[in-house]
Amino acid sequence: MIGTLYSVVLDTPDLKGLSSFYASLADLTEKYADENWVSLRAADGTRLGFQRADDHVPPRWPDQAHPQQLHLDFRVPDLVAAVERAVALGATRLPGGGDTYTVLADPSGHPFCLCQGEPDGDTTIADVALDCPAAGELARFYSGLLGLPVTWEGEGGAMISADGKLPVIFQQVENYSAPRWPDPAHPQQLHLDIEVADIEAAERQALALGAVRLPGGGDNFRVYADPAGHPFCLVW
Repeated sequence: MIGTLYSVVLDTPDLKGLSSFYASLADLTEKYADENWVSLRAADGTRLGFQRADDHVPPRWPDQAHPQQLHLDFRVPDLVAAVERAVALGATRLPGGGDTYTVLADPSGHPFCLCQGEPDGDTTIADVALDCPAAGELARFYSGLLGLPVTWEGEGGAMISADGKLPVIFQQVENYSAPRWPDPAHPQQLHLDIEVADIEAAERQALALGAVRLPGGGDNFRVYADPAGHPFCLVW
């Protein structure tokens, strides 16, 4: 294990609006907010971050010329009621879905899914899913990065998971189009923040796994791309 998944971060031009949307959708608590960043936490400790991006270009589901790159899945006790509530909060229904899940876009255009859970359960963040051209390969990269075992690999997908950890799903996509950080014409839309104890050692290990260092960074974070081109940050 190189680090632990600290937060799933969504780009948005409207920090207050989008963070308020997800706080209401999944009963998340605001833990930090300033003019460029908002952090929310779920009851199980899962964190969502919201990063101000004035040049945010939303995906156009299911157009692979302007694709989603990552998305969140939420488990809900009543799918019909949850969809109605999401739309009332500002979501838009998108094509796709099935008997047990519905695809929507949040107010900043990020696709997400509501999935039928236990009828007596709560709304929870079920997983984060990454689009990619080769699911098994990317699953093994993140397995090494996060120390989570590959618990499923099949046609078109893979997953890493462990008890008490947010599962990460890898969804194989034909004609996958990667972001080109920091090009706003081919932007990231979501990214993962991964907490590490020793940034120098963590960087060496991440690069050895197949990560690429990207421009940008700060006093407590550095930016990388995974083998499929998704930016992620090592934070400390």
